[in-house]
Amino acid sequence: MFLSWDETVDVVVIGSGFAGLAAAIEAYNTGVSVIVLEKMNAPGGNSIISDGGIAAAGTEMQKKRGIKDSAELMYRDMLKAGLFLNHPELVRKVTKQSNEILQWTINYLGVEFMDRVDIFGGHSVPRCYTPLGVSGSAIIKQQLAKLEEMGGKVRTQSYFKTFIKDSKEKLIGLLVRNKFDYKDAECGTDIYIGIKKGIVLATGGFGSDVNFRSAQDPRLTGKIDTTNKPFATAEALKEAFKINAMPVQLSHIQLGPWGTPDENGYGAGARFSDYIVFPYGIIVDPKSGRRIVNELADRKIMSDAILNIGHPCIGITDTKAVDTAGWDINPCLERGIVKKFTTPEELATYYGISSAELKITIEKYNSYIENNLDEDFGKHILTEATPISSPPYYGIRTWPKVHHTMGGVQINTRAQVIDFNQEPIPRLYAAGEVTGGIHGACRLGSCAITECLVFGRTAGINAATD
Repeated sequence: MFLSWDETVDVVVIGSGFAGLAAAIEAYNTGVSVIVLEKMNAPGGNSIISDGGIAAAGTEMQKKRGIKDSAELMYRDMLKAGLFLNHPELVRKVTKQSNEILQWTINYLGVEFMDRVDIFGGHSVPRCYTPLGVSGSAIIKQQLAKLEEMGGKVRTQSYFKTFIKDSKEKLIGLLVRNKFDYKDAECGTDIYIGIKKGIVLATGGFGSDVNFRSAQDPRLTGKIDTTNKPFATAEALKEAFKINAMPVQLSHIQLGPWGTPDENGYGAGARFSDYIVFPYGIIVDPKSGRRIVNELADRKIMSDAILNIGHPCIGITDTKAVDTAGWDINPCLERGIVKKFTTPEELATYYGISSAELKITIEKYNSYIENNLDEDFGKHILTEATPISSPPYYGIRTWPKVHHTMGGVQINTRAQVIDFNQEPIPRLYAAGEVTGGIHGACRLGSCAITECLVFGRTAGINAATD
Protein backbone atom coordinates (compact mmCIF):
# COMPACT_ATOMS: atom_id res chain seq x y z
CA MET A 1 0.00 0.00 0.00
CA PHE A 2 1.20 3.51 -0.80
CA LEU A 3 2.52 5.77 1.95
CA SER A 4 1.54 9.10 0.40
CA TRP A 5 0.37 10.66 -2.85
CA ASP A 6 3.05 11.73 -5.31
CA GLU A 7 0.58 14.36 -6.48
CA THR A 8 -3.07 15.30 -6.06
CA VAL A 9 -5.45 16.70 -8.64
CA ASP A 10 -9.17 17.37 -9.01
CA VAL A 11 -9.86 15.26 -12.12
CA VAL A 12 -7.88 12.55 -13.88
CA VAL A 13 -8.80 11.59 -17.44
CA ILE A 14 -7.42 8.23 -18.60
CA GLY A 15 -7.07 8.20 -22.38
CA SER A 16 -6.49 10.91 -24.98
CA GLY A 17 -8.80 10.02 -27.85
CA PHE A 18 -11.98 11.87 -28.83
CA ALA A 19 -13.79 11.07 -25.57
CA GLY A 20 -10.86 11.70 -23.23
CA LEU A 21 -9.90 15.04 -24.76
CA ALA A 22 -13.54 16.20 -24.81
CA ALA A 23 -13.78 15.31 -21.11
CA ALA A 24 -10.55 17.14 -20.30
CA ILE A 25 -11.63 20.27 -22.16
CA GLU A 26 -14.98 20.44 -20.37
CA ALA A 27 -13.42 19.71 -16.99
CA TYR A 28 -10.93 22.54 -17.55
CA ASN A 29 -13.81 24.81 -18.49
CA THR A 30 -15.22 24.40 -14.97
CA GLY A 31 -12.00 25.76 -13.46
CA VAL A 32 -10.66 22.59 -11.83
CA SER A 33 -7.19 21.03 -12.14
CA VAL A 34 -6.94 18.17 -14.66
CA ILE A 35 -4.41 15.49 -15.59
CA VAL A 36 -4.74 13.57 -18.86
CA LEU A 37 -2.94 10.22 -18.99
CA GLU A 38 -1.95 8.41 -22.20
CA LYS A 39 -0.09 5.10 -22.10
CA MET A 40 1.50 5.52 -25.53
CA ASN A 41 4.21 7.99 -26.54
CA ALA A 42 1.78 10.20 -28.49
CA PRO A 43 -1.82 11.30 -27.87
CA GLY A 44 -4.84 10.37 -29.94
CA GLY A 45 -5.22 6.61 -29.54
CA ASN A 46 -7.31 4.88 -32.20
CA SER A 47 -9.24 8.12 -32.71
CA ILE A 48 -6.39 9.70 -34.62
CA ILE A 49 -6.38 6.96 -37.29
CA SER A 50 -10.15 6.94 -37.86
CA ASP A 51 -11.71 8.76 -40.80
CA GLY A 52 -13.09 11.38 -38.41
CA GLY A 53 -16.69 11.07 -39.60
CA ILE A 54 -19.49 12.42 -37.40
CA ALA A 55 -23.16 11.45 -37.74
CA ALA A 56 -25.62 14.23 -36.95
CA ALA A 57 -29.31 14.72 -37.61
CA GLY A 58 -31.27 17.84 -38.56
CA THR A 59 -28.27 19.90 -39.65
CA GLU A 60 -28.09 22.94 -41.87
CA MET A 61 -26.04 20.98 -44.40
CA GLN A 62 -28.88 18.49 -44.70
CA LYS A 63 -31.51 21.18 -45.03
CA LYS A 64 -29.57 22.88 -47.84
CA ARG A 65 -29.63 19.59 -49.73
CA GLY A 66 -33.28 18.89 -49.08
CA ILE A 67 -32.50 15.94 -46.80
CA LYS A 68 -35.26 15.41 -44.25
CA ASP A 69 -33.85 14.06 -41.01
CA SER A 70 -34.42 14.25 -37.28
CA ALA A 71 -32.97 13.05 -33.99
CA GLU A 72 -35.93 10.67 -33.76
CA LEU A 73 -35.14 9.04 -37.13
CA MET A 74 -31.48 8.68 -36.20
CA TYR A 75 -32.58 7.15 -32.88
CA ARG A 76 -34.74 4.59 -34.68
CA ASP A 77 -31.93 3.76 -37.10
CA MET A 78 -29.48 3.14 -34.26
CA LEU A 79 -31.96 0.91 -32.40
CA LYS A 80 -32.75 -1.09 -35.53
CA ALA A 81 -29.09 -1.70 -36.31
CA GLY A 82 -28.45 -2.56 -32.67
CA LEU A 83 -31.22 -5.20 -32.80
CA PHE A 84 -32.94 -3.16 -30.06
CA LEU A 85 -30.32 -4.25 -27.54
CA ASN A 86 -29.22 -0.63 -27.14
CA HIS A 87 -29.94 1.17 -23.88
CA PRO A 88 -32.58 3.60 -25.23
CA GLU A 89 -31.86 6.50 -22.89
CA LEU A 90 -28.20 6.56 -23.97
CA VAL A 91 -29.10 6.45 -27.66
CA ARG A 92 -31.63 9.23 -27.17
CA LYS A 93 -28.96 11.45 -25.61
CA VAL A 94 -26.57 10.85 -28.52
CA THR A 95 -29.11 11.58 -31.23
CA LYS A 96 -30.62 14.63 -29.52
CA GLN A 97 -27.19 16.18 -29.07
CA SER A 98 -25.73 15.08 -32.41
CA ASN A 99 -26.27 18.39 -34.22
CA GLU A 100 -24.98 20.31 -31.20
CA ILE A 101 -21.84 18.15 -31.21
CA LEU A 102 -21.22 18.77 -34.91
CA GLN A 103 -21.55 22.51 -34.34
CA TRP A 104 -19.25 22.27 -31.29
CA THR A 105 -16.50 20.75 -33.41
CA ILE A 106 -16.95 23.45 -36.06
CA ASN A 107 -17.55 26.58 -33.98
CA TYR A 108 -15.65 25.78 -30.77
CA LEU A 109 -12.83 23.53 -31.95
CA GLY A 110 -12.49 24.98 -35.45
CA VAL A 111 -12.70 21.68 -37.36
CA GLU A 112 -13.36 22.07 -41.09
CA PHE A 113 -15.57 19.55 -42.87
CA MET A 114 -15.92 18.59 -46.52
CA ASP A 115 -18.88 20.06 -48.38
CA ARG A 116 -20.75 16.77 -48.62
CA VAL A 117 -23.17 14.62 -46.63
CA ASP A 118 -22.74 10.86 -46.99
CA ILE A 119 -24.90 7.84 -46.25
CA PHE A 120 -23.50 4.62 -44.82
CA GLY A 121 -25.13 1.26 -44.30
CA GLY A 122 -28.06 1.24 -41.89
CA HIS A 123 -28.72 4.99 -42.01
CA SER A 124 -32.07 5.97 -43.53
CA VAL A 125 -30.73 9.20 -45.02
CA PRO A 126 -27.36 10.88 -45.62
CA ARG A 127 -26.21 12.30 -42.24
CA CYS A 128 -22.47 11.62 -42.09
CA TYR A 129 -19.92 14.45 -42.21
CA THR A 130 -16.23 13.96 -42.99
CA PRO A 131 -13.50 16.43 -41.97
CA LEU A 132 -10.99 17.76 -44.46
CA GLY A 133 -8.17 15.28 -44.76
CA VAL A 134 -10.55 12.37 -44.07
CA SER A 135 -8.85 11.67 -40.76
CA GLY A 136 -9.67 11.72 -37.07
CA SER A 137 -6.47 13.69 -36.62
CA ALA A 138 -8.36 16.73 -37.92
CA ILE A 139 -10.47 16.65 -34.74
CA ILE A 140 -7.76 15.41 -32.36
CA LYS A 141 -5.36 18.19 -33.38
CA GLN A 142 -8.00 20.82 -32.68
CA GLN A 143 -8.85 19.25 -29.33
CA LEU A 144 -5.17 19.22 -28.36
CA ALA A 145 -4.82 22.85 -29.44
CA LYS A 146 -7.83 23.82 -27.31
CA LEU A 147 -6.41 21.91 -24.34
CA GLU A 148 -3.03 23.63 -24.73
CA GLU A 149 -4.77 27.00 -24.99
CA MET A 150 -6.28 26.28 -21.58
CA GLY A 151 -2.91 25.40 -20.13
CA GLY A 152 -3.43 21.65 -20.21
CA LYS A 153 -1.46 18.88 -21.85
CA VAL A 154 -1.41 15.12 -22.24
CA ARG A 155 1.04 13.09 -20.19
CA THR A 156 2.25 10.41 -22.56
CA GLN A 157 3.85 7.10 -21.56
CA SER A 158 1.65 7.16 -18.44
CA TYR A 159 0.09 3.75 -18.00
CA PHE A 160 -2.91 3.36 -15.70
CA LYS A 161 -2.39 0.25 -13.54
CA THR A 162 -5.20 0.20 -11.00
CA PHE A 163 -7.74 2.16 -8.98
CA ILE A 164 -7.12 2.91 -5.29
CA LYS A 165 -9.86 2.91 -2.68
CA ASP A 166 -9.82 3.81 1.00
CA SER A 167 -10.96 1.61 3.89
CA LYS A 168 -14.57 2.63 3.22
CA GLU A 169 -14.34 1.56 -0.46
CA LYS A 170 -14.31 5.17 -1.66
CA LEU A 171 -12.38 5.77 -4.87
CA ILE A 172 -9.51 8.07 -3.92
CA GLY A 173 -6.81 7.71 -6.55
CA LEU A 174 -4.80 5.77 -9.12
CA LEU A 175 -1.59 3.85 -9.44
CA VAL A 176 0.18 4.94 -12.64
CA ARG A 177 3.35 3.74 -14.37
CA ASN A 178 5.41 6.71 -15.57
CA LYS A 179 7.74 6.50 -18.57
CA PHE A 180 5.91 3.37 -19.66
CA ASP A 181 7.22 1.54 -22.73
CA TYR A 182 4.57 -0.50 -24.54
CA LYS A 183 7.24 -2.92 -25.75
CA ASP A 184 8.82 -3.31 -22.32
CA ALA A 185 6.35 -3.48 -19.45
CA GLU A 186 9.14 -3.36 -16.86
CA CYS A 187 10.19 0.12 -17.91
CA GLY A 188 9.27 3.16 -15.85
CA THR A 189 8.41 3.92 -12.23
CA ASP A 190 5.14 3.76 -10.30
CA ILE A 191 3.49 6.87 -8.87
CA TYR A 192 0.32 7.43 -6.85
CA ILE A 193 -2.11 10.15 -7.93
CA GLY A 194 -4.82 11.26 -5.50
CA ILE A 195 -8.11 12.68 -6.78
CA LYS A 196 -10.29 15.31 -5.15
CA LYS A 197 -13.27 15.04 -7.49
CA GLY A 198 -13.43 12.37 -10.19
CA ILE A 199 -11.88 10.01 -12.70
CA VAL A 200 -12.92 9.70 -16.35
CA LEU A 201 -12.21 6.34 -17.97
CA ALA A 202 -11.76 6.92 -21.72
CA THR A 203 -9.35 4.14 -22.63
CA GLY A 204 -11.06 2.92 -25.80
CA GLY A 205 -11.91 -0.58 -26.95
CA PHE A 206 -10.19 -3.96 -27.00
CA GLY A 207 -10.15 -4.78 -30.71
CA SER A 208 -6.46 -5.79 -30.66
CA ASP A 209 -6.73 -7.92 -27.52
CA VAL A 210 -7.02 -11.31 -29.22
CA ASN A 211 -7.39 -13.29 -26.01
CA PHE A 212 -10.09 -11.04 -24.59
CA ARG A 213 -12.05 -10.59 -27.82
CA SER A 214 -11.95 -14.28 -28.81
CA ALA A 215 -13.27 -15.19 -25.37
CA GLN A 216 -16.34 -13.09 -26.25
CA ASP A 217 -16.61 -14.18 -29.90
CA PRO A 218 -14.66 -17.37 -30.71
CA ARG A 219 -14.57 -16.49 -34.41
CA LEU A 220 -12.25 -13.57 -33.70
CA THR A 221 -8.95 -15.36 -33.35
CA GLY A 222 -5.63 -13.93 -34.44
CA LYS A 223 -6.46 -15.02 -37.99
CA ILE A 224 -8.88 -12.09 -38.22
CA ASP A 225 -7.06 -8.79 -38.77
CA THR A 226 -8.06 -5.57 -37.00
CA THR A 227 -8.20 -1.92 -37.99
CA ASN A 228 -7.11 -0.98 -34.46
CA LYS A 229 -3.66 -0.02 -33.28
CA PRO A 230 -1.95 -2.86 -31.38
CA PHE A 231 -2.40 -1.15 -28.01
CA ALA A 232 -6.24 -1.31 -28.16
CA THR A 233 -6.42 -3.81 -25.30
CA ALA A 234 -8.62 -4.61 -22.30
CA GLU A 235 -6.45 -4.03 -19.24
CA ALA A 236 -8.18 -0.82 -18.07
CA LEU A 237 -11.58 -2.40 -18.67
CA LYS A 238 -10.62 -5.36 -16.48
CA GLU A 239 -9.51 -3.00 -13.71
CA ALA A 240 -12.95 -1.39 -13.82
CA PHE A 241 -14.57 -4.80 -13.46
CA LYS A 242 -12.43 -5.42 -10.36
CA ILE A 243 -14.17 -2.52 -8.60
CA ASN A 244 -17.59 -3.87 -9.59
CA ALA A 245 -18.27 -1.91 -12.76
CA MET A 246 -21.07 -3.70 -14.62
CA PRO A 247 -19.94 -5.31 -17.90
CA VAL A 248 -22.37 -4.80 -20.77
CA GLN A 249 -22.58 -6.70 -24.09
CA LEU A 250 -18.89 -7.58 -24.38
CA SER A 251 -19.58 -10.14 -27.09
CA HIS A 252 -20.90 -7.52 -29.49
CA ILE A 253 -17.77 -6.85 -31.50
CA GLN A 254 -18.10 -5.07 -34.81
CA LEU A 255 -16.26 -6.12 -37.92
CA GLY A 256 -15.74 -3.70 -40.78
CA PRO A 257 -17.09 -5.34 -43.97
CA TRP A 258 -15.00 -2.93 -46.02
CA GLY A 259 -11.77 -4.56 -44.90
CA THR A 260 -9.55 -6.20 -47.49
CA PRO A 261 -7.01 -8.99 -46.95
CA ASP A 262 -4.67 -7.26 -49.38
CA GLU A 263 -3.46 -4.68 -46.84
CA ASN A 264 -2.96 -4.51 -43.09
CA GLY A 265 -5.05 -2.47 -40.67
CA TYR A 266 -7.64 0.05 -41.78
CA GLY A 267 -5.81 0.92 -44.98
CA ALA A 268 -6.89 2.80 -48.07
CA GLY A 269 -9.26 0.19 -49.48
CA ALA A 270 -11.83 0.72 -46.74
CA ARG A 271 -12.81 4.13 -48.07
CA PHE A 272 -13.11 2.81 -51.61
CA SER A 273 -15.56 0.15 -50.44
CA ASP A 274 -17.47 2.28 -47.95
CA TYR A 275 -17.85 5.43 -50.04
CA ILE A 276 -18.07 3.96 -53.57
CA VAL A 277 -18.76 0.23 -53.79
CA PHE A 278 -21.39 -0.05 -51.06
CA PRO A 279 -23.58 2.91 -52.16
CA TYR A 280 -23.19 2.43 -55.92
CA GLY A 281 -21.82 -1.04 -56.62
CA ILE A 282 -22.27 -4.69 -55.70
CA ILE A 283 -20.57 -7.42 -53.67
CA VAL A 284 -20.46 -10.88 -55.21
CA ASP A 285 -19.29 -14.33 -54.18
CA PRO A 286 -16.55 -15.20 -56.69
CA LYS A 287 -17.64 -18.84 -56.69
CA SER A 288 -21.22 -18.14 -57.71
CA GLY A 289 -20.90 -14.74 -59.37
CA ARG A 290 -23.99 -13.59 -57.45
CA ARG A 291 -24.67 -10.82 -54.96
CA ILE A 292 -24.73 -11.94 -51.34
CA VAL A 293 -26.15 -9.00 -49.38
CA ASN A 294 -27.71 -5.55 -49.38
CA GLU A 295 -24.58 -3.45 -49.81
CA LEU A 296 -26.13 -0.64 -47.76
CA ALA A 297 -27.10 -2.90 -44.87
CA ASP A 298 -25.48 -2.29 -41.50
CA ARG A 299 -22.00 -3.57 -40.74
CA LYS A 300 -23.12 -6.64 -38.81
CA ILE A 301 -25.39 -7.89 -41.57
CA MET A 302 -22.71 -7.35 -44.21
CA SER A 303 -19.83 -8.80 -42.20
CA ASP A 304 -21.83 -11.86 -41.19
CA ALA A 305 -22.84 -12.42 -44.81
CA ILE A 306 -19.22 -12.35 -46.00
CA LEU A 307 -17.97 -14.52 -43.12
CA ASN A 308 -20.73 -17.03 -43.85
CA ILE A 309 -19.46 -17.32 -47.43
CA GLY A 310 -16.15 -18.33 -45.90
CA HIS A 311 -13.76 -16.55 -48.26
CA PRO A 312 -13.14 -13.03 -49.56
CA CYS A 313 -15.85 -11.62 -51.79
CA ILE A 314 -15.48 -9.09 -54.59
CA GLY A 315 -16.71 -5.51 -54.55
CA ILE A 316 -17.45 -4.24 -58.05
CA THR A 317 -18.19 -0.78 -59.40
CA ASP A 318 -17.50 1.43 -62.44
CA THR A 319 -16.03 4.81 -63.32
CA LYS A 320 -19.41 6.56 -63.17
CA ALA A 321 -19.73 5.56 -59.52
CA VAL A 322 -16.22 6.82 -58.80
CA ASP A 323 -17.05 10.16 -60.41
CA THR A 324 -20.36 10.41 -58.56
CA ALA A 325 -18.77 9.62 -55.19
CA GLY A 326 -16.07 12.22 -55.81
CA TRP A 327 -13.19 10.34 -54.16
CA ASP A 328 -9.60 10.06 -55.36
CA ILE A 329 -8.97 6.32 -55.79
CA ASN A 330 -5.39 6.64 -57.08
CA PRO A 331 -3.85 5.60 -53.72
CA CYS A 332 -5.86 2.36 -53.90
CA LEU A 333 -4.79 1.73 -57.49
CA GLU A 334 -1.15 2.54 -56.82
CA ARG A 335 -1.04 0.08 -53.91
CA GLY A 336 -2.73 -2.61 -55.97
CA ILE A 337 -5.62 -2.90 -53.52
CA VAL A 338 -8.15 -1.89 -56.17
CA LYS A 339 -7.83 -3.36 -59.65
CA LYS A 340 -8.89 -1.64 -62.87
CA PHE A 341 -10.45 -3.47 -65.84
CA THR A 342 -11.64 -2.57 -69.34
CA THR A 343 -14.62 -4.94 -69.31
CA PRO A 344 -16.65 -6.95 -66.78
CA GLU A 345 -15.36 -10.10 -68.50
CA GLU A 346 -11.78 -9.07 -67.82
CA LEU A 347 -12.67 -8.44 -64.17
CA ALA A 348 -14.41 -11.82 -63.94
CA THR A 349 -11.40 -13.65 -65.35
CA TYR A 350 -9.02 -11.96 -62.91
CA TYR A 351 -11.08 -12.90 -59.83
CA GLY A 352 -12.05 -16.37 -61.06
CA ILE A 353 -15.73 -15.51 -61.48
CA SER A 354 -17.94 -17.04 -64.14
CA SER A 355 -18.32 -14.34 -66.81
CA ALA A 356 -21.79 -15.59 -67.68
CA GLU A 357 -22.99 -15.48 -64.07
CA LEU A 358 -21.47 -12.06 -63.46
CA LYS A 359 -23.13 -10.71 -66.58
CA ILE A 360 -26.52 -11.92 -65.32
CA THR A 361 -25.86 -10.41 -61.88
CA ILE A 362 -24.87 -7.01 -63.27
CA GLU A 363 -27.79 -6.89 -65.70
CA LYS A 364 -30.23 -7.76 -62.92
CA TYR A 365 -28.73 -5.13 -60.59
CA ASN A 366 -28.84 -2.53 -63.36
CA SER A 367 -32.55 -3.20 -63.82
CA TYR A 368 -33.02 -2.57 -60.10
CA ILE A 369 -31.25 0.77 -60.48
CA GLU A 370 -33.47 1.74 -63.39
CA ASN A 371 -36.66 0.64 -61.59
CA ASN A 372 -35.54 2.05 -58.23
CA LEU A 373 -36.29 -1.28 -56.56
CA ASP A 374 -33.85 -3.97 -55.40
CA GLU A 375 -35.97 -7.12 -55.62
CA ASP A 376 -33.26 -9.35 -54.13
CA PHE A 377 -32.05 -7.57 -51.00
CA GLY A 378 -34.06 -4.36 -50.67
CA LYS A 379 -31.06 -2.06 -51.04
CA HIS A 380 -31.90 1.64 -50.82
CA ILE A 381 -31.29 2.91 -54.37
CA LEU A 382 -29.77 6.37 -54.12
CA THR A 383 -31.09 9.12 -56.37
CA GLU A 384 -27.71 9.63 -58.02
CA ALA A 385 -27.04 5.90 -58.53
CA THR A 386 -26.54 4.71 -62.11
CA PRO A 387 -26.25 1.26 -63.76
CA ILE A 388 -22.85 -0.45 -63.65
CA SER A 389 -22.07 0.07 -67.32
CA SER A 390 -19.40 2.76 -67.66
CA PRO A 391 -15.85 1.49 -68.21
CA PRO A 392 -13.35 1.19 -66.71
CA TYR A 393 -14.58 -1.19 -64.03
CA TYR A 394 -13.05 -1.64 -60.61
CA GLY A 395 -12.77 -4.57 -58.22
CA ILE A 396 -11.60 -5.08 -54.64
CA ARG A 397 -11.42 -8.15 -52.43
CA THR A 398 -13.42 -7.72 -49.23
CA TRP A 399 -12.95 -9.56 -45.93
CA PRO A 400 -14.10 -8.23 -42.54
CA LYS A 401 -11.70 -6.93 -39.90
CA VAL A 402 -12.29 -6.34 -36.20
CA HIS A 403 -13.11 -2.66 -35.98
CA HIS A 404 -15.14 -1.61 -32.91
CA THR A 405 -16.14 -3.14 -29.59
CA MET A 406 -19.70 -2.21 -28.67
CA GLY A 407 -19.42 -3.68 -25.17
CA GLY A 408 -17.77 -2.23 -22.08
CA VAL A 409 -18.75 -0.77 -18.72
CA GLN A 410 -22.31 0.33 -18.14
CA ILE A 411 -22.97 4.06 -17.78
CA ASN A 412 -26.01 6.25 -17.27
CA THR A 413 -26.89 9.48 -19.08
CA ARG A 414 -24.61 11.42 -16.72
CA ALA A 415 -21.69 9.20 -17.83
CA GLN A 416 -21.44 7.69 -14.34
CA VAL A 417 -20.15 4.11 -14.26
CA ILE A 418 -22.79 1.71 -12.90
CA ASP A 419 -22.00 -1.14 -10.50
CA PHE A 420 -23.40 -4.66 -10.07
CA ASN A 421 -26.25 -3.29 -7.96
CA GLN A 422 -27.21 -0.81 -10.67
CA GLU A 423 -25.94 2.12 -8.62
CA PRO A 424 -23.39 4.74 -9.78
CA ILE A 425 -19.85 4.19 -8.56
CA PRO A 426 -19.03 7.50 -6.84
CA ARG A 427 -16.31 9.54 -8.57
CA LEU A 428 -16.03 7.21 -11.59
CA TYR A 429 -17.17 8.28 -15.07
CA ALA A 430 -16.60 6.79 -18.51
CA ALA A 431 -17.02 7.73 -22.16
CA GLY A 432 -16.24 6.35 -25.59
CA GLU A 433 -15.50 2.81 -26.70
CA VAL A 434 -14.73 1.62 -23.16
CA THR A 435 -18.48 1.89 -22.44
CA GLY A 436 -21.24 -0.46 -23.55
CA GLY A 437 -24.94 -0.35 -24.33
CA ILE A 438 -25.14 2.58 -26.73
CA HIS A 439 -24.84 0.69 -30.00
CA GLY A 440 -26.29 -2.70 -29.04
CA ALA A 441 -25.43 -5.45 -31.51
CA CYS A 442 -24.13 -3.14 -34.24
CA ARG A 443 -22.81 0.41 -34.47
CA LEU A 444 -23.79 2.55 -37.45
CA GLY A 445 -20.95 4.27 -39.31
CA SER A 446 -19.90 7.71 -37.97
CA CYS A 447 -21.97 7.33 -34.79
CA ALA A 448 -18.95 6.44 -32.63
CA ILE A 449 -17.32 9.88 -32.76
CA THR A 450 -20.66 11.53 -32.07
CA GLU A 451 -21.07 9.28 -29.03
CA CYS A 452 -17.48 9.86 -27.85
CA LEU A 453 -17.90 13.63 -27.93
CA VAL A 454 -21.39 13.65 -26.38
CA PHE A 455 -20.44 11.48 -23.42
CA GLY A 456 -16.87 12.77 -23.20
CA ARG A 457 -18.16 16.29 -22.61
CA THR A 458 -20.78 15.00 -20.17
CA ALA A 459 -18.21 12.97 -18.23
CA GLY A 460 -15.80 15.89 -17.96
CA ILE A 461 -18.41 18.31 -16.67
CA ASN A 462 -19.85 15.90 -14.12
CA ALA A 463 -16.51 14.57 -12.91
CA ALA A 464 -15.48 18.15 -12.17
CA THR A 465 -18.69 19.39 -10.58
CA ASP A 466 -20.35 16.49 -8.73
